[in-house]
Amino acid sequence: MPVGSRSKRFSLLAAASSIMLLLAACGDQPKLPETAEYGTNPTLPKPESSLIPTIEVADAVGWKEGEAPTPSQGLQVVAFADGLDHPRWLYELPNGDVLVAETNAPPKPEGKTGGLRGWFQGLFQSKAGAKTPSANRVTLLRDGDGDGVAETRTVFLKDLNSPFGMVLIGDQLYVANADAVMRFPYKEGETQITAPGTKVADLPAGRNHHWTKSLVASKDGSKLYVGVGSNSNVAENGMEEEENRAAILEIDPSNGATRVFASGLRNPVGMDWNPANGELWVAVNERDEIGDHLVPDYMTSVKDGGFYGWPYSYYGQNVDERVEPPKPDLVAKAIKPDYALGAHTASLGLTFVDNPAFGEKFQNGAIVGQHGSWNRSDPAGYRVIFVPFADGRPSGMPQELLTGFRTAEGEARGRPVGVMVDSKGGLLVADDVGNKVWRLRAVSSAAAIDPNRPGG
Repeated sequence: MPVGSRSKRFSLLAAASSIMLLLAACGDQPKLPETAEYGTNPTLPKPESSLIPTIEVADAVGWKEGEAPTPSQGLQVVAFADGLDHPRWLYELPNGDVLVAETNAPPKPEGKTGGLRGWFQGLFQSKAGAKTPSANRVTLLRDGDGDGVAETRTVFLKDLNSPFGMVLIGDQLYVANADAVMRFPYKEGETQITAPGTKVADLPAGRNHHWTKSLVASKDGSKLYVGVGSNSNVAENGMEEEENRAAILEIDPSNGATRVFASGLRNPVGMDWNPANGELWVAVNERDEIGDHLVPDYMTSVKDGGFYGWPYSYYGQNVDERVEPPKPDLVAKAIKPDYALGAHTASLGLTFVDNPAFGEKFQNGAIVGQHGSWNRSDPAGYRVIFVPFADGRPSGMPQELLTGFRTAEGEARGRPVGVMVDSKGGLLVADDVGNKVWRLRAVSSAAAIDPNRPGG
C-alpha cells in the first residue's frame, strides 16, 4: 500500500473512532455502585439505546518480566505455563495432565462480517488483542514434580478448528470445535494423539458471532452438553440464523443425536456441575447496546427445557423492545437467572470448588473468570472472583481472588478466561492476552510443598 494511502486510511480510522466515541458518550446513564450489578436481585435501570455502542478498550500490552496478577490474602500465584498462543480453555485428565486449548475465532465467511458495526467491533477487538489467528491446537502441560509449574509441554492435538471445550469419557476424548464435536482415542499418559478424529455431531457455525463451544459430560458419560452462543447481539441477523444457538445442546455421544436442552441463553460459556446438588450451572454473557449497566452477565442453574429470555427479554420478563416481532408467550415463560455477575464483564469461566486443598472457606462456591469489558464507559471485570454458596445457592457478594490484570493506565496485561480447580487443589486460570496459565493456591498448601522455592 502506498504511504499516502496508508496515512489516509489511518486518518479515516482515527476520525471514525472519534465519532464513534462521541456518539457513544451521549445519553450515558447515571453510574450505579458495582454491588448493584451483582447478586440475586441486581438493579436494572431503564434501557438506553444508542446508534453506536460504547467502546472503552484496554490496549493489550502483556506482562513484563517479573510481573504477575495480585492474589487475595492467603493465596499465592505462579505461572503454571507461559509463552502460549491465546490460551482460552482448560481441562484436566485423570493422571493430572492439563490440556489447554490455544485457540481464537475462525475466519468469518465472506458477506457475514457484520457490516459497519462488525467492522468497528473488529477494529477494537484487534486493539484488545482478540483478533490473532487461531493456533487451532490443544497443548498438554505436565507438572511431573508437583511444584506448581509445568515442566513438560507437547502439542497434544493439532489442525483443529477453533477448539474450545474438552472432556474425557472412558478412553475417548471429546473436543468441541467451532463447527463440530470430535472424538479421539486416548491412552493414559500419552503426550500426543496422532489418530484422526471422528465427528460425533455438527454444531452451528457460519457467521459465528459467538464461536466458543464449551463442553461437559453427564456424570455417567451418557450425554454431552455443549454451550452455543447466539449469532448476533439481539437477533439483528434474523432468527433463522439462530437455530440451535443461544442454547445448551444435549448430545448422545454414541450416535450424535442432538436436542436443545435449554434455550434463550445469549452466550453460554463456562459450565460445571454443582457439587451440592448435581445441577448443571452456566455462565452467560448478556446483550449489549442498552447502557453501561444493562444487561448484567449472570450464572444460573439450568433446567431441562428452560427458556431464559434471549432475545425477547432479559432477566426474566424485562422485554427488549428492539426485537421484532415480540414473543409475549415466550417472555411469560422466561426464567430469571440465579445470580448477576455485572454488566459487560464478559464472565466466561465457571468452576465449582470441590477440593478441600484450595481452602475450606471456598468449598462448594463458584469461581468465575471475568474476561473484562470493552463496551462500557467504566471498565469492569478483568479479574477472577469467588461467589459463596450455601445449600447449593449463591449466598453473598463476590470476593476477588485474582486482580491486577489492568495497569494503572488502564492497559491490559492479561485477561482471564477459563478457570479450573485441579486435583491438587490449585486454581488454574487461562490468560489469553498474557499468553499464560496462572496457578493460584492457598499459601499453606504452597508452604507444605516447598517453603523455600519461589513459586513452589
